[in-house]
Amino acid sequence: MRPTSRLKPGAIPRLGLPDLGCGVGLRVPHYAHIFEAWPKTDFFEIISENFLVDGGRPLDNLAQTLERYPVVQHGVSLGIGASTPLDWRYLERLRALTRVTKTPWVTDHLCWTRTPATDTTRSVDLHDLLPLPYTEEAVRHVAGRVRQVQDFLELPVGLENTSSYMTFRDSTMTEWEFLSAVVEEANCGILLDVNNVYVSAYNHGFSARDYLDAIPHDRVIQIHLAGHTNKGAYILDTHSDFVIDEVWSLYRYACSQLGPVTTLIEWDDEIPDFSVVRAEARKAEIIRDEVERERAA
Repeated sequence: MRPTSRLKPGAIPRLGLPDLGCGVGLRVPHYAHIFEAWPKTDFFEIISENFLVDGGRPLDNLAQTLERYPVVQHGVSLGIGASTPLDWRYLERLRALTRVTKTPWVTDHLCWTRTPATDTTRSVDLHDLLPLPYTEEAVRHVAGRVRQVQDFLELPVGLENTSSYMTFRDSTMTEWEFLSAVVEEANCGILLDVNNVYVSAYNHGFSARDYLDAIPHDRVIQIHLAGHTNKGAYILDTHSDFVIDEVWSLYRYACSQLGPVTTLIEWDDEIPDFSVVRAEARKAEIIRDEVERERAA
């Protein structure tokens, strides 16, 4: 039977949500190994859009996974910051999937993904996580949409900080001030991508630790860790390599500030054997345990 989510010893509920431990993303290259060996992992995270289908093998694979593991849903198409109307058809399908997975929350990115329609052009999904200006107007716009989505899904929503490669002249606050303002006004959670904090800090020259200090800690419901590609003058968030030492150090600092939080290893390109990804999750487990012992002492 599928295990139920439970608070681990010493865990702190965030928005009434549990700490699920350390998990990995459910990816197609690993299916054969997972369904044969049933390896140890605390949970899997799925990309919701991969399972918004009426039937077939994707849902069969998901059903097998749910028999043994908790599953959380992470999306890439919500476009919460877009100026286009919310896609209620997409949200209906997303809600139906949450009833299958029993996910404790749903996450997506603090960004926009779709262009508005005009008299001569149709709305287009650009399939990218595009940045927002950090303004009070944008805070109100995004927060209002998040409240609608949470009410419709009847689940907490967590917004992920994206990697940043540009800034807007119109911005009137920092990224962490913007993120904090949105989640407080929307009364939602944060999916804190520690790698993205590092990438954006590198690209724009701010302090990653200042970022972690400033956000509302009690709203962080999940953490992402991933590898990236350093181009010298800038970093690309590629999810194609090991987590680097500097990001592990930043994760350790985050744990010291936040306490234990559900943590996921993302590896979405040049995906290695499952054992390699699971070993990265094990590193996160070790850091969490070490920090908790230090906090207790």
